[in-house]
Amino acid sequence: MPAVDVTTTSTATAVAYSAPPTFEGFLTLGLYVLIATGLILLLLVLARFLGQRSFSEVKGQPYESAVLPTGDSRLRQAVPFYLVAIFFIIFDLEAIFVVSWAVAYDLLGWAGFWQISFFIGILFLGLIYLWKMGGLDWGSTAVHERIPARRRG
Repeated sequence: MPAVDVTTTSTATAVAYSAPPTFEGFLTLGLYVLIATGLILLLLVLARFLGQRSFSEVKGQPYESAVLPTGDSRLRQAVPFYLVAIFFIIFDLEAIFVVSWAVAYDLLGWAGFWQISFFIGILFLGLIYLWKMGGLDWGSTAVHERIPARRRG
């Protein structure tokens, strides 16, 4: 088996991938988009004209898991549920940044370490602020403490 020069192969591959797109590439992409859009439209039209349509009062009722609905379907959720969701998203993003730093920590050096430390410090201060403002207190005692006595009854 002949030996393959890795440097030549990787350089040739890098040159092949760094070339600008050609007219044939754009034409192929356009043809693909046109065929996909046409197929979707064709299926929608066929479903509209060939599909069975029947309307009745029973068919229009909401039904889930063999339980008939009772009451209003729009339940009011307390604000803390939304706050927890927002906190979860924020700290998920923090985790993404910290993990991406951890993957390349050896390339970033001390500058990267101090930058991620500053980032974590700011987020930690934000967490302390939320804690002190009561954003993390969502038990029954926290709700009663915020409601004035005249409104509680």
